[in-house]
Amino acid sequence: MAEGGFRFETPDDVHATCHRGLSSSHSQVQCENASLETCNVMNCLGYGPEIRQARRDSHREYDRLRTACGPGVATVITTGSKAEGLSNFFESDMDVLIVEEGVMCLEDVVNSDTLPRETTVFTLNTSLCYHGHSRLYLLERGGTIKYHVVHVALCNDENGNVLLSSASYFDFYNKMGLHQDEVRHERAGPSRPSSFGPLDNDLVFSLRCHCPGILLKWAQRSRYWPPPDVVHKVVKMGAFMTPVGFKGSEYQHVEWRICFNTGENELVSSLNNTLVYVYIILKMVVKDVLKPVKKEITSYTVKNIVFWLAENNSQARFDNSSLLYWLREGLEQLKTAILKIHLPYYMIPERNLMAACGLNEEQKQTWIQIINDMMNEGQKILSRLPKIRKAIISHPEPLLWYNKKRVEIELVNLMSRNRIEQCMDEKGVINESDPMHQALRRRVNEIVREVRQRMIEEGSRVDALMEIYTKMMT
Repeated sequence: MAEGGFRFETPDDVHATCHRGLSSSHSQVQCENASLETCNVMNCLGYGPEIRQARRDSHREYDRLRTACGPGVATVITTGSKAEGLSNFFESDMDVLIVEEGVMCLEDVVNSDTLPRETTVFTLNTSLCYHGHSRLYLLERGGTIKYHVVHVALCNDENGNVLLSSASYFDFYNKMGLHQDEVRHERAGPSRPSSFGPLDNDLVFSLRCHCPGILLKWAQRSRYWPPPDVVHKVVKMGAFMTPVGFKGSEYQHVEWRICFNTGENELVSSLNNTLVYVYIILKMVVKDVLKPVKKEITSYTVKNIVFWLAENNSQARFDNSSLLYWLREGLEQLKTAILKIHLPYYMIPERNLMAACGLNEEQKQTWIQIINDMMNEGQKILSRLPKIRKAIISHPEPLLWYNKKRVEIELVNLMSRNRIEQCMDEKGVINESDPMHQALRRRVNEIVREVRQRMIEEGSRVDALMEIYTKMMT
């Protein structure tokens, strides 16, 4: 047993631990103690509520600065795990929504006369598409400001009506020139993936959508969660249309997906802390244990499972001592989704997130067996996850010391990124003499050298300073 903390039980000890209907008070106590210790480890790994909030605040400020630097034709919105505050700088892709201004997509029940005359308006036609998708038809009232991308992506349907092609819209942005040091990757759904060294970006070029009918249907569901104020906020945030059709559809090239990125960021922010940890651990299970090759299951699948768990259960049931119980419930829901090839989309339940996922029978049975094995392992499931396993081994003192340094360097790095935006002129040249910019860079170097020195003192293999920095930010 590591000093001060987490103890791996023997298989006989944990056989019944954390199962539905715990067989004894002893196994229940084991499960609760292991859950509490796991929460401590998750805090040490940089997933606690304070660092999550700091990340969210920093990314929102960065979005504001990036949007302000532009010519006013687009809004930058960070989404995904970065906006949720759940990942370090290099830990996962940077998902960014680029929202075209001056264009609005409306449900047919909405009166377009309330919009400024310069706005180009499209109306949704969902009747010919799979749930959660739509065609975008150009309203007769065209905007006074014409955007080139919109003009080149217009086409006609089978009846001669003018609509916006998602394929042409995506291709327009995909053909734009590369930035310095940028490497472009294969298209992934509506996103244009690229990388700059260790930083991976997923850009999605999108349009705003006002769809009160869809959102009010979601808002009026009977639920335990989210609370009314969050429901109201999500409804006000509206939706976005992203350029991707339903996979396999004959008209995929003119179909768009309805997304609720900002609303879902708000939903994750309102999750109980225990459910946030369940969400993070389930993402680790998908990435490190199931290891999908073609995105048959994604982090988005897991997010929707957690949303459903939150909506259907009293929030009083989610406390730190029940973490492993709810992790098992999440695995049960994931297994059911794989078995049935069906998982309702949280915002639009008629849409099946597993539809057209490409999961074959052999892979399905393999994953079901793996998940069954994990559910029977109780708290030993955590030994399958490299990040948690390494943390347990070094818990508590080395992990606490390193995490303090890792959190500081991440926060300094986020501050530095935002400061660079403020110190950059209209040509993209950074004012290297800015005192705050220099102080932040110095502190990053100091932290990396402190970590390297401790590695030397403890006899660890010592990497180059840049390698240490990259690992600390991953």
